[in-house]
Amino acid sequence: MSVKEEIHSQILGGLANATFPINTPEALLAAFPAGADTKCKSGNVEITAGEAGKLLTVEDFPFESAKQVADTLVERAGL
Repeated sequence: MSVKEEIHSQILGGLANATFPINTPEALLAAFPAGADTKCKSGNVEITAGEAGKLLTVEDFPFESAKQVADTLVERAGL
């Protein structure tokens, strides 16, 4: 599994219990198990939900699914 695929999978897992749509950055961070401190790691790549959230803009919301969040974040992170 590539770094991109692994991080994508971890984001999906982190948002497995989230209620969608998610309308704000604050609600997105709150949806992760450890909030902004939730970590996704693959090899030597590690990113927290808080760091990933900085890649988003208000125009990205609302998110309708965990897959949409994961797709957007891995794309913006350049993975």
